[in-house]
Amino acid sequence: MEEGALPLRRDKDAPLQEDISLLDQLLRDVLSCVEGEETGSVITRIRDTAHALAEAKPTERAALEAELSQLSHGNTVALVRAFSYYSHLANIAEDLHHNRRRRIHRIEGSPPQLGSLPNVMQRLTEKGVTPGSVIELLQNGWLSPVLTAHPTEVQRKSILDCEREIARLLTVRSNPWLVPEEKEANTEALRRLVLTLWQSSEIRSFKLTVFDEIRNGLAYYDYTFLQQLPALYLHVEETLSEMLGAPVELPSFFRMGSWIGGDRDGNPFVNAEVLRYAFKTQAEVAFKHYFELLARLESRMMLSTREVNVSPSLAELAASSVQQPESRKEEPYRLAFMAIRQKLAAKAIALGLDGVVTFCEGAVAYDTPEAFLADLAIVADSLESHRSGWLNDGTLSRLRRAIQVFGFHLATIDVRQHSAVHERIVTEILASAGLEHYPALDEAARIRVLLRELTSPRPLRSPYFQYSEETAKELAIFDAIREVRQSFGKDAIVHAIISNANSASDVLEVALIQKECGMMRLSPSPKADLMVVPLFETIDDLQRSAGIMQSLYELPFYKALIEAKRGTQEIMLGYSDSNKDGGYLTSNWELYQAEVALVKVCDAANVRLRLFHGRGGSVGRGGGPSYEAILAQPAGTVRGQIRITEQGEVIASKYANSEIGFRNLETLVAATLEASLLHPPVDQTNPEWLAAMQQLSDASFRAYRGLVYETAGFETYFSQGTPISEIASLNIGSRPVARGGFKGISSLRAIPWVFSWSQSRLMIPGWYGFGSAISRFVEERGEEGWEMLSQMYQAWPFFRTVLSNMEQVLAKTNLTIAARYSELVEDKKLSGSVFGTIVSELQRTVDAILRITEHETLLSANPTLARSLNTRLPYLDALSHIQVDLLKRWRSGDEDPAIKTAILQTINGVAAGLRNSG
Repeated sequence: MEEGALPLRRDKDAPLQEDISLLDQLLRDVLSCVEGEETGSVITRIRDTAHALAEAKPTERAALEAELSQLSHGNTVALVRAFSYYSHLANIAEDLHHNRRRRIHRIEGSPPQLGSLPNVMQRLTEKGVTPGSVIELLQNGWLSPVLTAHPTEVQRKSILDCEREIARLLTVRSNPWLVPEEKEANTEALRRLVLTLWQSSEIRSFKLTVFDEIRNGLAYYDYTFLQQLPALYLHVEETLSEMLGAPVELPSFFRMGSWIGGDRDGNPFVNAEVLRYAFKTQAEVAFKHYFELLARLESRMMLSTREVNVSPSLAELAASSVQQPESRKEEPYRLAFMAIRQKLAAKAIALGLDGVVTFCEGAVAYDTPEAFLADLAIVADSLESHRSGWLNDGTLSRLRRAIQVFGFHLATIDVRQHSAVHERIVTEILASAGLEHYPALDEAARIRVLLRELTSPRPLRSPYFQYSEETAKELAIFDAIREVRQSFGKDAIVHAIISNANSASDVLEVALIQKECGMMRLSPSPKADLMVVPLFETIDDLQRSAGIMQSLYELPFYKALIEAKRGTQEIMLGYSDSNKDGGYLTSNWELYQAEVALVKVCDAANVRLRLFHGRGGSVGRGGGPSYEAILAQPAGTVRGQIRITEQGEVIASKYANSEIGFRNLETLVAATLEASLLHPPVDQTNPEWLAAMQQLSDASFRAYRGLVYETAGFETYFSQGTPISEIASLNIGSRPVARGGFKGISSLRAIPWVFSWSQSRLMIPGWYGFGSAISRFVEERGEEGWEMLSQMYQAWPFFRTVLSNMEQVLAKTNLTIAARYSELVEDKKLSGSVFGTIVSELQRTVDAILRITEHETLLSANPTLARSLNTRLPYLDALSHIQVDLLKRWRSGDEDPAIKTAILQTINGVAAGLRNSG
């Protein structure tokens, strides 16, 4: 074992430790070579000392902190970068090990892994659920992960590509048949990549634009989605076919979604040009993939008419090729694929996809993806009819499924805007037409006016009116939406989401804007192009959500709009703002209650409900394992339909590796099936538990609000005791950290709010208030209270998931480091008071968690995560100590650019190590 390497814990983890030790040694080799032996040895010494930091005595810890604070600027930057890369390299090794362990289980015939499709199918069968029921559910299903432009780590795509290559080489290295020369070549290739990483800038010197975010998001289609989504469909169909004893072909119930390029809420940089660019760029990715598969098919499908016959339709398709090379005269399938490629090329030219293909004169462009599919079906039918059916499998079947899933648009982009903006647009449109002063109307009057205009064929918008810049911009976006749907297909944009929806009129306003932009038809019955999706975010909005939807369902015009959407209403729930508003426990409980209430209202109105969960990466923003999160939903709220946002560093951790990506996609399907078919149709939770949760939520809400919104000076503590101001200058996204400029915590976006607390290692959005709530609860109920809480944990998935996620957050909390951050607060009395309150609450929370779960220590029931944290926490802790010292220097007036760079690098390193910090 290399000097300083971590000891092997268990045999099954030996390969992981070997990979980590190898990467550790390669990084130390690079440090010594590039930075010099002296700097390399300083970093190695501090690195080895940091491993003992958690167990160190106060005097030893103080000595290490003193050494860190006395490092030169050069050594500080080098140390920060080294520790940051330790975390990144450990992430690579862990992801590879997870893949390796899953493969070993499959090879050894272990029982199906929890969260896998075979596992859930086995349990469905045991419960008497037939394959036919599964197929029926999926035929009407809608499952979609939605990528959003909310990055909380500054990892560049080029860095990500380099890390993916490291992962590939480590995978190759595990081949037992490598000869010594090949293994040595592999080691040298890895060393070159680590050197490349070290000599590259891991943070951006420029602020991301929306165009950058679009391109970065599309990388994951090449990494994972284009390959693995068709593979996932094949996996599901084969599993069901085996159970049913007959072939199964499913519709495209699983599709990709995106907010990147369509989310305008608080982002002034998203406009009509950006939206058009997003679809053009998305289409280029899809078309490039299709052309690659077509080229592969054309090169391999050299079947000769001397050996096989073809259908008349195939012969006709082959004859339609505008090129008829002599070498292909006897190879009709190749000619058919040439014809298909020519038609697709003509469509690419029509869409303006420059650089994807060269023009082919005489080809007739496909109008729709369905026409493209129809030609491929001709090929497949001819193969099947002439003893060549096996050739339908593989590339051809993957191409056909890819077109069904991705079409010409690749991913559905949601358009989102704040309700206040919609209100201002409607106000101006009505005023320009000489009608009512909209803001002066009460809710009932607003609804009457909106319905009057929605049911009238009279247009309000006129090219002769001069609208304000904001209104003109928004109307232009809706015009672009109409054009995009015409060019790329109706599935390109399906949803218009309203942030901060708090009334029925908010929903009708968006319907009116659609009408004024030519996106609604009134005859023979009302039909809008886009489904209007209200987003209920705050605690108050969640509590009022069911009443708002009921009032909408009572309007015949709105009910007709829903019926035109197959009777489906999508509603989005915001985890982030509800948490910032009311704290972790109350947010989760109000979301749960809102879902139950919405199910009742929708069922009563005969409306099919689809919930869209706006979850972030961190627990404080609804994060946590997706499988458990879906199973924790109230009974009756999934029913085969669910959409979930994927944000920040979670996107990279889930989908940068293709194999891990497949596993995460499979988990979404498995959890949806289980929640839909194994849960009761309506919520049947013990009423006593519901009452207990309400009591706990009320107490937690008071404790959280008391700290965050009612403690004098808390805003000062937050702004000085966390790196929020430095995060605001970090080039991690195109949008500002606050809506309309920072005007206090209420205006701050939830992402930087949570991200800041993660960096300071207090993470109060993920736990604060729970300890006080439990203390109050057991004070009133005594030992019976503890028994009830234990029963709730054991038998109620919702409560168990809430506590499990909280336990993970608490395991990453570090009071020693947090105390150093509190020293950054200038008012020492304020610092001591606020920090003391937080420490007391933390102790109550940890004690309560351990007693309810009956765990000896945090994460004792999750050894995999505990191992992962033990590997990286020493680096993270040292990085955090360095970050505090750097913040002190920076804020005291030392404006050396190297210090700011180092601060940003510590932020990057901590985010990489925590993996779900924003």
